[in-house]
Formats: sequence, C-alpha cells, structure tokens
Amino acid sequence: MSVANPEEVHILVVDDEAHHAEATADALRVVGYGVNVANSGAEGLEELRSNPYDLVITDLLLGDIDGIQVLRDARRINPFVEVMVSTGHASVETAVEAMRLGAADYLEKPVDIKTLRIRVEKVLEGQALKRRTEELERTLDERFGFQGIIGSSPSMNTIVEKMSQIAPTDVSVLILGETGTGKELIAKSLHNNSRRREMPFVPLNCAALSEGILESELFGHMKGAFTGATYARKGRFEHASGGTLFLDEVGDIPMSTQVKLLRVLEDQQVYRIGDNDPIAVDVRLLSATHKDLQAEIEAGRFREDLYFRLNVVSLEIPPLRERTIDIPLLLDHFMGEYSRIHGKKIDGLDREALRILTRYPWPGNVRELKNVAENLVVTALEPIVHIDALPGRIRPKAEAAQSGALPIVGTTLREMEEEMIKHTLQSVDGNRKEAAQLLGIGERTLYRKISEYGLR
Repeated sequence: MSVANPEEVHILVVDDEAHHAEATADALRVVGYGVNVANSGAEGLEELRSNPYDLVITDLLLGDIDGIQVLRDARRINPFVEVMVSTGHASVETAVEAMRLGAADYLEKPVDIKTLRIRVEKVLEGQALKRRTEELERTLDERFGFQGIIGSSPSMNTIVEKMSQIAPTDVSVLILGETGTGKELIAKSLHNNSRRREMPFVPLNCAALSEGILESELFGHMKGAFTGATYARKGRFEHASGGTLFLDEVGDIPMSTQVKLLRVLEDQQVYRIGDNDPIAVDVRLLSATHKDLQAEIEAGRFREDLYFRLNVVSLEIPPLRERTIDIPLLLDHFMGEYSRIHGKKIDGLDREALRILTRYPWPGNVRELKNVAENLVVTALEPIVHIDALPGRIRPKAEAAQSGALPIVGTTLREMEEEMIKHTLQSVDGNRKEAAQLLGIGERTLYRKISEYGLR
C-alpha cells in the first residue's frame, strides 16, 4: 500500500537547526508532500494550533522546549496527527520514551534521504490504514438496531421506545447525559435505524480540537486558504453528506464557530475556508453534550438559536447509578464479549461480587463498567469471579475484610436470611425479580419470605 496522493499530505518539520530543517523539508517536497518548517518548539506548537497537519517530524533537542514536550502537546492539540522524532544524540532511553508517548517512528541524525522517505511513507500508510479500519468498523458495527442498548430499566425502555419513533425521521437530536453514559452508541443506533443507514456515520469530538482545526474539520478548506494549506480538503459536513454527522461535546464549540455552524444548518450548504462558492450538503445532525446548555446560554457561552436548531428532540441518558437493575445485564454482556476476545472461559460473578458491583455508584458510568469488566476477565484465575478479584476502589474495605469471615456467633440462620434478603432488596431498589435472581431462589419463594419477615 502507498499514500494515494502525497499532495494531500501536510507535514510540519520542527528543528532549531535551520539548514537541517530545510534539507528535510526539501527531501519530502521533491516527492510531492506539502511541507512547512518551524525553527523552535514554540513556533511548531503555534503552527499546530492554527493549521491541521497529518504528520510532525520534530527534533528531540530544541533550543526552547524539547521534542518530547512537542510530541505530548501535538497529540493533545490534534489527536489525528502522527509524530516522528529525530536526534543527533540518539539513545535507547530517549527512543523508548518517545515511542511510549506515542511517537510513530524514531530517526537518527544525520537522516539518510532515502530512509526518511521510506519511513515517512510507512507512517502515513499506517495512518491511512487506521482511518480505513475505523470506518470499516463503523460500517460493520454488529450492534445494529437497538439491541446494542442493553437494559431493562423503565428509563432505558422509555428511551428505546422514543428512539424507535424518531430514528426513521431526519430531525436533529440532542443527546444529553454524563460522560460515559453511551451517547455515541445512542447516536449510532439512531443512524443504523434511519433511511441513511447505508451512508456514512461521521463522528467528531468537538472538545478535542482547537478552534482553527475544528473549523477546518467541520467545513473543509481550499488550497492556500491559510499558511500551510497546500491542498484542498473536505470537511466532515461534506464527508457525511447523505448520511449522519455526530458532533460529540457540542457544548464546547467556540462562539465564533457556533455562528458558522448555525448558518450551515439553516442553509444546508457549507463554505470551505477560503472559498466563496457554497457546497450543498444533505446531513442529519445528531449532537451530544454532558453540559447544561441552558446554563451555558445564560452565561453567554452558547447561542440560544443554535440550541433550538440542535434540540428538535432531546434524549436524556440517565447515569448508571440511577438504573442499577441494568448493571447485571451489562456486566454479563461485557464479560461475555471480553471472554471471547481474550480467549478465556469466564462463567460470571459470584453473588457477593455482583452485589458489590450493583451497589457501586459508577462515577464513570457504562464506560467505567466496561473497563472493569475487561479487567475482571483478563485477571480472572477461575471461571467464577469472586469478591477478592474486584478492584480496590470498588470493593469497600470493611466488606472486603469481612468477606471471608465466619458469621457472628449467636446469630441464627433465620436472622441471617432476613438480613440477606433485606440488603439484597435494597441493592436492587426493591425489584423482586432481580433480587430473586441474585439470591438464587424462585420469585414465589422470595415473596413468601418477604411476607414471613414483614419486609417491604
């Protein structure tokens, strides 16, 4: 595989040795790449904040800030950029540190021109493959329909019912909820059940990009529109035309960009940066935020007219702590999924471990639960996961200390049974069906015990 069109690739060389920077740049320009040069780390980072780049080649030893800092900041400024590092003072330690922090490759000065071109092409091939793989995964996502939205709680049933009504339409939907509640999954499910399902689903996290890069990502730009714009580029609106554009963390869009976004939604056409001719687009817009947009409007940080455009229909995803009945279902799903991925036979959790996980408040919501499920599968030594395998932050110290202790002398079996039933009912918010499953008894038996002990 090779880079299809080098003219569409934009590279930034950061090196305080001007002659070396220009030599590197010229070696890449000759084969068609668009290359700019920055002669200090600060200048390089400012260039990255202003313009989108596909690749950065930075010296590790710079006069102001070192290349490791450039590497760190470059990935924060633009999560899509690849970074290569070079130095005339090579060592195993610096190479390992750079690669650990996400460098795509490591070059030793003086850099051979042929080697440079080969290594650059290899990095760009990997970048292109990664992007194609991500698109393929979105296209072949097995969680079509609403079956990927796991839960039997009344709140989730209401959301799925509402989704079934709005998915076939083209209305804009604002998805609200705390971080980690699964807002992108909701957006994907809406797309997969719409008439646009065969067309692209294009996500963009608005909080991850600086203002200049965000506008270029949204609207595209023309060749020569700004310093370093050596080729024309489609924006996400054009790429999503015919399909669905999902703007995550829409509450973080700067005010100046909000004005331009509103104009696109009203006119259904975009102007690439540096172009006077509009391009018609046909996009269904879904957006999401964890912020209170009404409060943002009152604070003057979000436009009310844009809010009404985005919020034709809203879906509010409850935090996991408010739908504890869904926790056992989610754990079963994710642990089964990771058992297949990691090739391990995990049958599930014991009752005490499940009780602890059900009562944990899950501040990171479904995303945190998913990570914990993978941790439990990877570290499991037995087919059944016990309480002592739970992460320390989840397993309360007092309960952890008592989990293997014998019952208190003098406590009758009847008293122990009553306490167990009472606490299990409390942990599932009184859901008797769920409590019976956790206790391993039939619902009729549980009803009889509740009546016998006078529990509510």
